[in-house]
Amino acid sequence: MTHLRHRTAIAAALTTVVLVTGCQGTDAAAPISPDGLTETADGMPDDGASACPLPYDIAEAVKAAGLEGEAGPGPVQDDGDTPVATGEGGKRAEPGEPLAENPGALVSCTFHIGQDDVRVHTIATRKPNAIAPLAPVISSLAGSSADDAIGYIDKATAAEAGEVITTTSGNVTSVRLELDGDGDAALLVGAGEAGDTSLSRKQAGDLTEELASQVQ
Repeated sequence: MTHLRHRTAIAAALTTVVLVTGCQGTDAAAPISPDGLTETADGMPDDGASACPLPYDIAEAVKAAGLEGEAGPGPVQDDGDTPVATGEGGKRAEPGEPLAENPGALVSCTFHIGQDDVRVHTIATRKPNAIAPLAPVISSLAGSSADDAIGYIDKATAAEAGEVITTTSGNVTSVRLELDGDGDAALLVGAGEAGDTSLSRKQAGDLTEELASQVQ
């Protein structure tokens, strides 16, 4: 794919509505791979789940990153109706959607740290670039324009596995994951909202590194 086609594909993804919510650590999960994550997402209810199917332990990640604040699953304001975790792609992918064009899956989870909601999105695809379908999520969480989101994705896709990339807003971070087998995978973390988060850029990056270490 040429650079122009790459950017066009990402821009198209910005027009796609991506369902995003959040998640709670459990004891078992498939390895992070396109097939494993797709199996996990396919096994989730259509209306979302009350627990995250991936082994994220937000309290442990907060402790390891040296952060403060009570941490746990679900949003700060939990009305009991919003799912903690959702799955996309796999059998739910419709023709023309990013996760149908580049087969894979997305599992999205919500945690909280203090008064901040923390959205954790784990995505894996058979081909690069896994993070591209998350362009609208990045734009929303970082309060950025479509062009800024595309520029961020260009940096994230060029990064080495394990390298944390942070948005200009400082509250959105991502890291490419080491995969079990072929394909591409990424972890995207949004802490609070742009201009309204208690985490510094470094703290957000440290948290993302710790969460990534829990799934690979």
